[in-house]
Formats: sequence, structure tokens, C-alpha cells
Amino acid sequence: MKLSFLTSALVLALVTGAAAHDFKVGALVIDHPWSRATPKGAAVAGGYMKITNTGTTPDRLTGGTTEAAKKFEIHEMKMEGSVMKMRELSGGIEIPPGATVELKPGSYHIMMTTLARPFAKGDFVKASLIFEKAGKVDIEFAVDAAGGGGAKEHKH
Repeated sequence: MKLSFLTSALVLALVTGAAAHDFKVGALVIDHPWSRATPKGAAVAGGYMKITNTGTTPDRLTGGTTEAAKKFEIHEMKMEGSVMKMRELSGGIEIPPGATVELKPGSYHIMMTTLARPFAKGDFVKASLIFEKAGKVDIEFAVDAAGGGGAKEHKH
């Protein structure tokens, strides 16, 4: 019985680790970057994730790059009166110490434009994020179904 329990615990640890899709640079933890599948011929894709600052000083997401698109921009969507507006954040997004900032549909997000190829469900799109203090970190966006919402069950 003791061996069975230890075996189960080991398998659970391995499965949990295999499903993890997190990246770290300095005091910043990037949790589960994801995107949605795009139709053939689509020119744009969004990128989403949670960024947690475990440190004691603020940092700022200032940009990034990917070979999957010509442009990689940080955007914000917000309501202005009764109209939803989207704009590029040229100064990036501040990540306060001890805080988590979520990039999600309808809010802060990465906008990748002039795609090199469509994003297909199950793909991983390589990219780099650039932070003001922590520097550069290589990540991968897990691609969900076109209507997907960033489920954490990706195999990586």
C-alpha cells in the first residue's frame, strides 16, 4: 500500500509538471501564455498570459518579438462611453511588486500583426518578452481553439 501511494504521488507530480506552462525571468513569473487558432489568411492574432511580480520593485513589460509575425505590440481594450476602443500602449504595462497583471481578451493583450502563417490549435508559437528591468525572456504561446479561452491542460 505504501508503494502504491508513493507511485501515485510520483505520477501526479510528473503529470502536473508536464502540464506546466510557466516561464520566469528575474522576479517575474509568466503564467500560461496562450493564443487562439486563426483562420487561413488572418493577419492578426492576440497573445494572453498572467504576469506576477514576486519582487519588491516594479517592472514594466515594454515589448517583444516573434518570428510568427512582423509586429508585436502591447495593446489595451477599454470602454470609452459606450464604445470599446483598442490602442497600443507605447509605454508598456507596469507590473507592480507583489501584483499579478492579466493580459486577456477585452483588456490588456499582445497584438501580433502580419502573421507569417496561421496559428493552429495545438501549436506553440515561440516569442520573446522584453521587460524594463528583468530583461528578455523566451516564451511559447500555446494555441487553443479559435473560440478557446486559455485552458491550462496543454501538453508541453
